[in-house]
Amino acid sequence: MRAMVCGRWGGPEQLTLTNVPEPVPKPGEVSIDVHACSVNFADLLMIGGTYQTRPELPFVPGLEAAGTIASAPEGSGFKTGDRVVAILWHGGYAEQAVASAQETFLLPAGVSFDVAAALTSAYVSTALALIRVAHLKPSEVLLVLGASGGVGLAAVQLGKALGATVIAVASTPDKLAIAREAGADRVICSADAAWKEQVLSESGSAGVNVCVDPVGGPLFDPALSTLGWGGRYVLVGFAAGQAPSIPAHRLLVKHRAVLGSSLRYFRYHDPAALRETMDQLFAWYAQGRILPRITLRLPLEATAEGLRTLAERRAIGKVVVHVREGREAPPAARSA
Repeated sequence: MRAMVCGRWGGPEQLTLTNVPEPVPKPGEVSIDVHACSVNFADLLMIGGTYQTRPELPFVPGLEAAGTIASAPEGSGFKTGDRVVAILWHGGYAEQAVASAQETFLLPAGVSFDVAAALTSAYVSTALALIRVAHLKPSEVLLVLGASGGVGLAAVQLGKALGATVIAVASTPDKLAIAREAGADRVICSADAAWKEQVLSESGSAGVNVCVDPVGGPLFDPALSTLGWGGRYVLVGFAAGQAPSIPAHRLLVKHRAVLGSSLRYFRYHDPAALRETMDQLFAWYAQGRILPRITLRLPLEATAEGLRTLAERRAIGKVVVHVREGREAPPAARSA
């Protein structure tokens, strides 16, 4: 089968399209004929050797697989040909992948492979951060940094689905327009030296209740200052390439909390939350309350281009890799 293989630690340019043996499922695993996989920031960390865990070289990156069941163990609830999406440790950038049956989900009618791939890593991780970690409540104010990226746009849409007022921060007017189109109530440009003051003005006297931050770097410190009493700051990534230092004394002043949220560790500690979250996302998608914005679709051999777009912070919304020919188009009413 064809696969994009990481043979050494480095950037996207070292990935090679290679013919490799099909992976052999272990007990409790399903085999999936992959149609689509999305590009995620964690892929960059993984191929660079800086992720929380290092796969043995060589390996195939890719954190999800949307496609059809090729084989499934008895009692798994799946049969050959079922349309599914799965959360992977890696292996999605290949014509076939294996996944735990417990982390594989049947696709409802009307959810295309593209949409499923775009929903899975970014939306699941963001929903877990907002619902299970930050406990975002209706009527609260949510601040979203990096609001035009895959996680940022997911946070905007999910914040609105949860009933919050959403303030979106992004670096250019074009990106802000996309965040507003996604449902943000207020948009603020981080290139403006007074962006923190604008957030405080827009959030009212109480300040921000929750901030979701996939960026880190220099935005962290001013964003922390926007939190009001009992504010929760949730770190979900460091796209800026710098993990911030947390000034502990500033947490005391307003009973603030800085929290981390990682899809990987939910898989270890609360796997039931994954299925509940996927069910909720599919329901919100069917209701039109969330819709992944897919701005770039690439063939398997161009996976490195998608990763470079992400690394250079040029990606808006989601980048999806088409692994096989004959992919389904998104339904007309749900065009992504």
